[in-house]
Amino acid sequence: MESSRQKMVPGTPQQNGASERMNRTIMEHARSMRLHAGLPLSFWEEVVSTFVYLINRGPSSALDGGIPEEA
Repeated sequence: MESSRQKMVPGTPQQNGASERMNRTIMEHARSMRLHAGLPLSFWEEVVSTFVYLINRGPSSALDGGIPEEA
């Protein structure tokens, strides 16, 4: 059996499946929020920040229903 080595660059979300999924989730939800609110693209950064704020204030199954802000 031969093992292969893969080079990984630290801090790159493209090589971390969970991180990549969360990034995609944030972008999809932020896009939906912006369009639903009828905001122009110039509000993109504010909408993304708001969505991340909301994620961090809501319960997480990974924390057994706890809130990330309190973890």
